[in-house]
Amino acid sequence: MIPETGERIFNNDYVDLFIHFPRDLEYFERFTDATVQLLDLMTAVVRIPSTYLDNSTISKYGYSAVPILSGIVDQADLEASGITRLRNIPNLNLRGQGVLIGILDTGIDYTNPIFRYPDNTTKIAALWDQTIYGENYSTNTYYGTEYTREQINQALQSQNPYEIVPSRDEIGHGTMLAGIAAGNEVPEKGFSGVTPDAELVIVKLKPAKQNLKDFWKIPTDAVCYQSNDIAFALEYLEITANKLGRPMSICVALGSSQGPHDNSLILNYLLSLRSENLNFTITIAGGNEGNARRHYYSVIDPSIGYDTVELKVGNNEKGFSMELWGDSPGLFAMDITSPSGEYISRIIPRVNEYFKVSFIFDNTIILIDYQVVEAQSGDQLILLRFSDPAPGIWTFHIYGKGDLSLSFHIWLPMDGFISGDTFFLKSDPDTTLLSFANATEPITVTSYNTANDSLYLNVSKGYTRTGNIKPEIAAPGVNITSPNLDQGFSPVSGTSPAAAFISGVAAIILEWGIVNGNLPLIKTSDVKGLMIRGARRDPTLTYPNQDWGYGILNVYHIFESLRSSI
Repeated sequence: MIPETGERIFNNDYVDLFIHFPRDLEYFERFTDATVQLLDLMTAVVRIPSTYLDNSTISKYGYSAVPILSGIVDQADLEASGITRLRNIPNLNLRGQGVLIGILDTGIDYTNPIFRYPDNTTKIAALWDQTIYGENYSTNTYYGTEYTREQINQALQSQNPYEIVPSRDEIGHGTMLAGIAAGNEVPEKGFSGVTPDAELVIVKLKPAKQNLKDFWKIPTDAVCYQSNDIAFALEYLEITANKLGRPMSICVALGSSQGPHDNSLILNYLLSLRSENLNFTITIAGGNEGNARRHYYSVIDPSIGYDTVELKVGNNEKGFSMELWGDSPGLFAMDITSPSGEYISRIIPRVNEYFKVSFIFDNTIILIDYQVVEAQSGDQLILLRFSDPAPGIWTFHIYGKGDLSLSFHIWLPMDGFISGDTFFLKSDPDTTLLSFANATEPITVTSYNTANDSLYLNVSKGYTRTGNIKPEIAAPGVNITSPNLDQGFSPVSGTSPAAAFISGVAAIILEWGIVNGNLPLIKTSDVKGLMIRGARRDPTLTYPNQDWGYGILNVYHIFESLRSSI
């Protein structure tokens, strides 16, 4: 194997594989045409010709080696969370001074006045655009272009700023997150970021390669990103914060329905690992999959021996994936009946084997991968990838074998990766947090309406598949005033604005703790604990619970509980 030099990173003729290092590296050393790019002492990206990405890829390399693809989670309310009240106390007028907000997303409209100081200089300390090929990339990444504060300031003084710094946010999601977390106050529009004195470090993520979209049956026009690019973005944010010598609150408003929905994904492991670092916090949006009917859960009755799952596939569905995760130590198998009544008899699981199922009366092809013991989670995975699925009702009998609980979950792709007309007839709204939100150490956020203290209609619900308590906190996330790409403001709803809100609150706590010297050794778990301690709870509910976590954010109560320390 040879070191990565950069030319393969954007080239669709090569596929990225995300592996544990050095455990899995020995397998890939057999390739004469492979490059390796180390992320840290435990993980690496191996790039091989895309011709190796075929029906046998998962059986050969394992499920976790193929990067999962994540989308953006979403396409008033300082008063309700106690922030305004806190600002009115002179000793606690915390506005994010000396703290960085890290955003890894769709980029930022750096020309928007809410991201500039009164002298027309930028609040952005650094910007790494992974999409712009050049030589000024971040250390050891070999791709993208890094722009400094000085370059952005030069662009802002220019008549044609994009000739100097050509990074744009074409979608607006990253601009929304940055504005809610750290935008300047605009009183006439009723807008203020949670921490208007904080500065920003931005990563614009590189879109996923088409070869991986094709592999996972994701629409060509879907906005999605590879887990290995997100991992490098996290590293960049941490390196930049350390270089600047300032604490950082990182906002992750991306997600996927792929994976075991626990902490075992490679990226979840990295999110938890980086959350342990002092001076950093990581906040993750829970997702908006609760009412999408794309999750199924059941426990097989041993006296019956199987469970029946019915899936409605909408018209014009070109393809999608479906993942069944069986809880150990049970062993699971399935048979399939198509809408036309064609029956595929029970497919018996074998170790790391795949099957191609074709139908006579339909054009549908299903590729089925069995991972009897999936390497990261230790549980069984049955992955189905549909091409040209026939519309109508598909029926699956799920068989279980074992003398303990035979429980299993099935997930369809998240919103944007599959049509809203494809869903389970008997779906389960629980355990619908997007994959990254299941990482153990970061703060996972759900969204509520401050007007009536009701949960946002579409929020994903906990807990994780393995029973860990997620989400932990509810934050404002309905009709939140947010910057748009017209440099105006629009209302937004969902767990993305709630995550941006919590990221700003985490920056407030970092300012009080680290910048002001009240709690100089602080990390994500400490900030999470303070939020839980100060949360507002409904006396009619039991906490924690799958909907609200430990309650509703109240920043004033956090500091009220610390009054003696202050």
